Amino acid sequence: MATFSNAPLDLRRLLQRLVIMLSFSTICASILYLLLGRCEPDAGGSSGWNNNKTARREIFSAPDSGDANSSGKELPHALIIGVKKGGTRALLEFLRLHPDIRALGAEPHFFDRHYARGLGWYRSMMPKALNGQMVMEKTPRYFVTPETPGRIHAMSRDIKLMVVVRDPVTRAVSDYTQITSKTPGIPSFESLAFKNRSTGHIDSLWSPLYIGLYARHLQRWLAYFPLSQMHFVHGERLISDPAGELGRVQDFLGLQRIITDKHFYFNKTKGFPCLKKPEGGSKPHCLGKTKGRTHPRIDPEVIQKLREFYLPHNLKFYQMAGMDFGWQ
Repeated sequence: MATFSNAPLDLRRLLQRLVIMLSFSTICASILYLLLGRCEPDAGGSSGWNNNKTARREIFSAPDSGDANSSGKELPHALIIGVKKGGTRALLEFLRLHPDIRALGAEPHFFDRHYARGLGWYRSMMPKALNGQMVMEKTPRYFVTPETPGRIHAMSRDIKLMVVVRDPVTRAVSDYTQITSKTPGIPSFESLAFKNRSTGHIDSLWSPLYIGLYARHLQRWLAYFPLSQMHFVHGERLISDPAGELGRVQDFLGLQRIITDKHFYFNKTKGFPCLKKPEGGSKPHCLGKTKGRTHPRIDPEVIQKLREFYLPHNLKFYQMAGMDFGWQ
């Protein structure tokens, strides 16, 4: 039998290539083994974050580490979820007086508009907080967006939720007033409120009217959160008795009643309470010029029809919320 050194030239070259290939494969396998040994398996796979509620919940509620903690930023412990033109800005500004609250001033719209940006983006929006401080934000559109209850529940089962509600008819007119300030020349409130005014068929899907269907929206939230985790702020009393409403909010949040009547005075020109000592300042402060706008005159007959329309919805909401708001 011929030795390796006596093998034909072509055979020697083939054997050399085989040896090189086997050596390369062995090295690759060793590297792969080391990498797998140092990595944790991905629970649920790459699609689990998007499709599996349990996996999502674990990711959202997992303890923070690394840069997120070192930056002093946390996910919110409480949310003001609604409603638009109910008094959410006033509630947020009043709560910012409390030393144990750190609140984001802008509306991040994470759970309704920017959810695809991910939790890291949302956390980066939050204000820095010291140990023991409560972080919160407010986005009124959360209350009426169908997807938000489930998304918020995936982040935290224990989060505290606040809803500022107001007479839905007055709220609708206030909403329309804001719309006209941004979009001059739109049709009248009376024409937009009805699908057919001659028949009295109200357009309940028109946004200013749809938002006021509080019972319908609340039903979605109660599918994810118990009523004990929700607090309803009486929008009218937030104006007439801000200290009383803030006292109940502080109780709900488990905070000491630090914000009291000494912090407020009533501004007759604007028609709502203002702060004597706002956060970070020493001068009296009222909310901006966009608050307290003069409402247009609405046909009393239209107002009456809207009150009749909302009556059964309001009564159902009182029952669900366990509170009579007294809207007539």
